[in-house]
Formats: sequence, structure tokens, C-alpha cells
Amino acid sequence: MPIFKIYHITKYEYDRPVKESMNNIMIFPYQSAEQEILQHELVITDHPEIFTYTDYWGNKIGTFNLLRPHRELSIESKLLIRTLSPEQIPLPSDTFAKDVEAVAYNDLHLLELERVSRMDSIVQMEQFVRQLSQPGKNIRLVVEDTCRFIFTEFTYIKGITTIESTVDEILEKKAGVCQDFAHVMLELLRMMGIPSRYVSGYICPNKNGMRGEGATHAWVEAYIPGYGWAGIDPTNNVWATNHHVKLAVGRDFTDCTPVKGTFKGPARQSLSVYVSVGYEDGETFEELTNVQLEKQVTPAIHELIIDNFAGQQQQ
Repeated sequence: MPIFKIYHITKYEYDRPVKESMNNIMIFPYQSAEQEILQHELVITDHPEIFTYTDYWGNKIGTFNLLRPHRELSIESKLLIRTLSPEQIPLPSDTFAKDVEAVAYNDLHLLELERVSRMDSIVQMEQFVRQLSQPGKNIRLVVEDTCRFIFTEFTYIKGITTIESTVDEILEKKAGVCQDFAHVMLELLRMMGIPSRYVSGYICPNKNGMRGEGATHAWVEAYIPGYGWAGIDPTNNVWATNHHVKLAVGRDFTDCTPVKGTFKGPARQSLSVYVSVGYEDGETFEELTNVQLEKQVTPAIHELIIDNFAGQQQQ
């Protein structure tokens, strides 16, 4: 089974000192049978004490407060992980929508992940659903065909969407990155009665090459009775394999944001995110992103409380 060394740095820089930076971090590997954490080290500016807890979706979250005035906040994650998923997932081919209904009826998590979001383009989405969900079609095929549909009909282009892009905006452009593809697929599957959740993590290099290698990545997990949560990647039109490392799950990106928080001070901030993924043969993929923050703070004399949001769009 492959072993990956993943180095992830989130760095904020401010044009004047800020203080009381309170942050939540979701950069801990998700606890599951598909991955084994061999080593994980966090290095944060001034080495604050990190308090951890498990959220509603089962994610490990850390919180910390950097009290003293500072002009830089750096959060470094150094991870050594072994992935244990097989290349070919043994998914059942005899489960249907009625099987999901029977299981989800008494499971609040599944019911929540089956709820469709409000959107203006519901008529267009319903047309897509009619194409993808024919009577008698099993869940595995529905999920595969939905993944292939998004991979084929949407164009992978960086920079034309943001972390706040809605499904309506993505449909209008018919383009985006992995985060956008995952959000569209989630809504389609939920409209077909299949509980689905957003997954954030990394896609690690393999010999075939895939979109998003060496960067933060997003994909989808669909609930299949008789198997459980099955990951599928609409950006690359593949089932998630042992080259996908999972960090967090939730309804959408907002449940899985790697870093978010607040600080006090009338400062302008800049954000950069560096990710390096090393394969066991020594080959390394890396990406450095200087994130364009949509909300900049105008300096003022009085003290302000400002969002500190690591809005790196997952690729």
C-alpha cells in the first residue's frame, strides 16, 4: 500500500500587527479504515496550545488562540500517511433507491445528506436527473453515470469560480474546479434520493496522472446500502482509490474549510497556501497559491474584528 508525505502550509501576512487570532483548523486526516496515520506534526506560529474535538460529521477539529500582536500566522501540517483502499472497490450492483429509503428513514445524518439545497436552476437540474436516473437502474450505475456526466459536460478551468460560487453560477459557466464539480454532483445525487457528502483532502500522484495532483482536492461520497460510503471523483471520472487522502466530510465545502477564524486589528491581510505531496518513489508534486481575498480591510484607528478565512479553492 502506498505511503505519502504531505506538507501543507497556510500563511497569513498582515500589513500591521493584529492580535487575538482565534482559529479553527481541519487539517487532521479523517479517521477511517482506508488510511493509516504514520506521523502527523503541526507547527503554528508561537506554538499555541491546540484544543481538539470531533464535530457532527465525525471530523477532528483543532482550535487555538494567538493572543500577542503579530504580523504573520503560519500553520504547517507535516503528514506521513499510508492509504489502504483497494484500486478496485467491490461495490454491490443490486441496491436501488428503495433500499436507501429504508435505511435513511431512521438515520438523521443520511436524511440531512439527502436534503436538496435551494437553487434557481432547479428545472435544469431536473432535466439532468431524468437523463441519469432511469427506472430499474441500480445505485452504483446512477453514481457512475452522474460522475461521467459532470466530467464530460463541464470544463475543468482554474480561476473562473471562487470558494463562494453557487451551483447556479457553476451551471451557467459549465466550468470550474474540483470543488465546483463536487457541489453539482452532490445536488444531482440528492435529487435522486441518494445521500451524499462532500469530501476534502488531497489527490496524490500516480502513474496515470490526474487533475489536481499535489494540491488540496475535493470529491464526493455516496451512500450505498450493503457497502457504506463510496468515494467518487467527478474531476477525474474515477472511484476514489488509495491515491485519495481524506481530511474532512460534510454537506459542502463550508463544513470542511481547512482554516477559518477571526482576528482583531485594522490590517490588510494576504494569504498563501503551499501543498507538497511526495510519493514513495521520491517524486514530489507541489503547488503554491497566492489567494486573492475578496474582502480586504481598510485601515482605521479603531479596533476591528475581522474574518481570518483560508479560502483556498480546492483544485
